[in-house]
Amino acid sequence: MELGELVGRRPFPAAGLLLGLTRRCPLSCAHCSTGSDMTVRERPDAGDLVRFVSSFTPDDRPDVLMLTGGEPLLLPGLVERLSVLAHRAGSRTALLSGMFFARSRHIPAPLLRAITGVDHFSASLDVHHEREVGRADVFRALHRIRDAGVAVSFHLTGTGASDPYLADLTRAVEEEFGGQVPSLVNEIRPFGRAAAWAGPARSAPDAGAVSPCAMAAWPVVAFDGTVLACCNQDTVDLRPAPAHLRLGHIATDDWAAIRRRALESPVLRLIRTVGPSRLAAMSGRLPRGGSYCDGCRALGGDARVAATAGAVAAGPAGALLDLAAARQGAAGGAEGVVRRHGCAAYAPLVVTGATGAAGPDGAARGGAR
Repeated sequence: MELGELVGRRPFPAAGLLLGLTRRCPLSCAHCSTGSDMTVRERPDAGDLVRFVSSFTPDDRPDVLMLTGGEPLLLPGLVERLSVLAHRAGSRTALLSGMFFARSRHIPAPLLRAITGVDHFSASLDVHHEREVGRADVFRALHRIRDAGVAVSFHLTGTGASDPYLADLTRAVEEEFGGQVPSLVNEIRPFGRAAAWAGPARSAPDAGAVSPCAMAAWPVVAFDGTVLACCNQDTVDLRPAPAHLRLGHIATDDWAAIRRRALESPVLRLIRTVGPSRLAAMSGRLPRGGSYCDGCRALGGDARVAATAGAVAAGPAGALLDLAAARQGAAGGAEGVVRRHGCAAYAPLVVTGATGAAGPDGAARGGAR
């Protein structure tokens, strides 16, 4: 499974499941959105995870199971087992790693078994990661993984299109791998350790504006086992979770129940279709300050919002609206998704062999060899 295919499925509700295996991580990157290090202990119960993924069936399962953290490869045996279970139902698996193991010239056998058991492996790399694990070490490890037959990619972050570090890093990736390894490039946002210094998160649109949220499409398993409809880290960590964004818990619910709630909730349908600001206006709520995500979280428990959503987006008509919004969100393929939600200047890099990604001066750069 190539990166472009994975990203292209992102706008489709319940097409994927984001699963945080642990908040622990051997690295202490200054921008970590989850605030991970080796002192934290939060992680879902392994037995609950196994039971939950075992509830996938060939007729009812996510297309993609994305394993994240923290650092998921601190639990290589669990990664391997969850991958096997997901594959039995027809799901494909992807894993995002901070590459702590790349400091050694050899990948330990348990980690290599876990890595070769997934369908896609993505390595995080940015200026903060490089202070923990050298670029050359990451490149060497990714060559080894690629040689083992696993589709690979980079998850790169920077401060934006004008960031000279991003220009240098993407050029280095292109030269090292001959333009054959794609990259998903995002901008650092003020979550976790970056909350005090990173640029502002997405601001709220004009009151009543239509601004759909594709990030409410894939359910997210938080570190305490709660399943949320949103991947915003502040939302994932907030307790109690906003009622309209809480889908259940892996200790008590199976995939079928989580998927049904994600797909059939009229409130979630309208968040994905017109966005929280427009939904608030439709419900007669006064505009509030704060970010786009603040406005969404504030919708929870409002009877007017629930009533409006039920009148507009319940039943088959609501399902058609949801599907239309997903198709619109996927317009332009994976590159279109990144242009809307990632660092637009580097969106072409999400597709292997893409050419013409803009550098900090706006000029076209490089290409496949």
